[in-house]
Amino acid sequence: MSSDAIETYILNHIDEEGALLAALRREAHVKLLHPRMIAGHLQGRVLKMFCRMIRPRRVLEIGAYTAYATLCMAEGLDSNALIHSIEINDEMEPFIRPFLEQSPDKDRIRIHWGDALEIIPLLNETFDLVFIDGDKREYCAYYDVVFPFVQQGGIILADNTIWSGKVTDDQTVSPDRQTRGIQAFNEKIKNDTRIEKVILPLRDGLTVIYKL
Repeated sequence: MSSDAIETYILNHIDEEGALLAALRREAHVKLLHPRMIAGHLQGRVLKMFCRMIRPRRVLEIGAYTAYATLCMAEGLDSNALIHSIEINDEMEPFIRPFLEQSPDKDRIRIHWGDALEIIPLLNETFDLVFIDGDKREYCAYYDVVFPFVQQGGIILADNTIWSGKVTDDQTVSPDRQTRGIQAFNEKIKNDTRIEKVILPLRDGLTVIYKL
């Protein structure tokens, strides 16, 4: 069976993404240059399930893009929980805003526009769940700045850690700074004794990190 057939089978046997997210996904494919960057149906349901299981009080998302993943996580939160989502590209606001306003979970979402490395220390929050999906060149920096604000027993999820298989390239010769950023992050996580970690082969790779 082909991988496409397997993916179709999986999507047909999990919860639907819902009308709002389906509309967002369609709009992204019409209007945006890189629509494949959105989390998508399967990963969105996985992120919601993590929120259901962990029941985080505070969530941090680094890299909102279309806010697809943001909306998915918000679905899985308790009514008193909150997501702080940071997006550096403020040109995405006209795309994101209508979908946030239509969401029944909009009161659990706070979007911050700017550089996550500058914003995170100013939030005055500690987090039970962090989702890293920003600039791949800055993954190590994101990890370093957010780690002190993650609760003991908290979870960090890092997206795209397989990076289309390019993580296996020789990083000493690769001209791709994003690939080198992911490779450096994976090595950093591998050698960090303060955590437990596993890479899931979900879409483009999802690393699950548990803070000891």
